Amino acid sequence: MTEVGITTLIIIFVNVLCSYPGLKDHSYLENYAFEIDKVLIHKDYKRLVTSGFFHVSGMQLILNMATLCFFSGGTELQLGFIRYGLIYFASLVGGNLFSLFIHRKDDDYSAVGATGAVNGIIFASIALFPGFNIGIFGIHLPIPGWFYGFGYVLFSIYGIHSKRDNIGHETHLAGGLTGLIIAVLMQPASLIHNYLAISALALSSIFFIYILITRPRFLFIHNTFFNQDKEHYTVDHIFSLKGVDHQKEIDLILEKIHQQGIGSLSKKEKEKLDYYSKMIQ
Repeated sequence: MTEVGITTLIIIFVNVLCSYPGLKDHSYLENYAFEIDKVLIHKDYKRLVTSGFFHVSGMQLILNMATLCFFSGGTELQLGFIRYGLIYFASLVGGNLFSLFIHRKDDDYSAVGATGAVNGIIFASIALFPGFNIGIFGIHLPIPGWFYGFGYVLFSIYGIHSKRDNIGHETHLAGGLTGLIIAVLMQPASLIHNYLAISALALSSIFFIYILITRPRFLFIHNTFFNQDKEHYTVDHIFSLKGVDHQKEIDLILEKIHQQGIGSLSKKEKEKLDYYSKMIQ
């Protein structure tokens, strides 16, 4: 796979265009980041998509876009730009929805980055072309695609287990599995010809996603994935905006009470109001 298709180039252009202002000012990301409270309480569902086009560092952006190039060529050519784009966006949303479920009780959890979507393309490429070697712009690298894919699953599991970084590995697995499933549905023949690679990749991802949901302590999950003592962030895809803006939260809750009455508050909003009232006493 050496050709980079027009859809991939457009995706890269949009990612660079969106990410550039945020590289200089992280507060710029506040309106676009995947934040638990903004999605669950304020119903700002667009963040499930917009968060995938912003990055907190140049290295994060470069690694994501370079990896996309490694795996995009043959997959985009085989599927066409519409179905290729569908896999990209479905993997982005699928990864974020799973992250939303895992971190649903973590009010301060925030995330940006395209890795869920990129991982969907990786897994889709392995499903369709398990024997290809990674390459870009005519340069072949001696790394089999399937080897990279399985290695990435193991890396994600290790990252979840060790908690040694701020990377949302659970989003990687869910985004990758989403891309794999959609690719197989689009090209059912691949399941016959590539069943070993597809089965191994799918079953290993499903197993560890199951463990994440049912027995998170087995993997020593730390649900915030964020260390406030750190000023710099590792690649992909967690960031923080100096904590929750309490005043904005209070204003939004009070405005909702003014417009709709206190009975309109959700259980979580009532808990927040009670928490903030105790803070200022």
